[in-house]
Amino acid sequence: MITGLVDSARESVASGFRRMVSGDPTGAPDWVQQLAHGTDEGYFGPDSAPWAVHGSLPTLVGGIRALLMQALHPGALAGVMQHSRYEQDALGRLAGTTQWLTVVTFGDTAAADRECARVRGMHRKVVGTYATEQGARPYAASDPDLLRWVHIAFTDSFLATHRVWGGPIPGGDDAYVREWAKAGELVGVVDPPRSVADLEQQLADYAPDLRGGEAALATVDFIRHVPVPLAGRPAYAVLFAGAVSTMPPEHRRLLELPNLPRTFTKPAVGAILGGLSLALGPASPSQRAAHERVDSLI
Repeated sequence: MITGLVDSARESVASGFRRMVSGDPTGAPDWVQQLAHGTDEGYFGPDSAPWAVHGSLPTLVGGIRALLMQALHPGALAGVMQHSRYEQDALGRLAGTTQWLTVVTFGDTAAADRECARVRGMHRKVVGTYATEQGARPYAASDPDLLRWVHIAFTDSFLATHRVWGGPIPGGDDAYVREWAKAGELVGVVDPPRSVADLEQQLADYAPDLRGGEAALATVDFIRHVPVPLAGRPAYAVLFAGAVSTMPPEHRRLLELPNLPRTFTKPAVGAILGGLSLALGPASPSQRAAHERVDSLI
């Protein structure tokens, strides 16, 4: 009886989590099921660095960190604030980003190409202006400079959080940066970083463009209090703290975020991710579907 109750609670946690991140009531939308079909391994594969990083739970922390990092660039921030439905449907936007990440990582090349074409089409509609001390400045989501910043913030965040809470990466950190550069190119990034040293240099090159300010701080406040289900809010607060603790001091200062000691966040986040791992099992529905496709090719 006790075992049954534990199994029921575990399944409830797992299904609720998958519904939240996928945006589908079943937790396995059509695009997940389609990962089982295709004609090749995809741009990556079971032995790739992106499969290892994106198939692990530290992506939850990395996703929060990436959003915080992206808010530092006023052009990227203006695009989100003026064209995104994040305030009305934050979880829906999360599901859209999850779909792109998952399909490009685990899908075959045709599926990844279609998904990136969808994203490029959305980017073409995101244009406008934002205020600077020198007056209004135009921006476009398809601008290579903005695309590179979003790609860099994403890559740096997922790598930084995986270093703390993830396992070994096939080929090491450089392999992840180099291999994931392909995903950036598929959505229009020009000259994405291909090594950790290159990533660090490109991050430093953006320093003069990064800002704090009212809009950035409002976005940080929204990310801190994103409307997750009530039962998940304490865990989310710990994941948010973990994301902040991995950010460089200069970026935390711009966003007025505290200096949180890693001695606290590392075990606290690790406990939450460990509990989720027990509930979710060793592989997600996306990973299982992708392995089914790859195994059928042998």
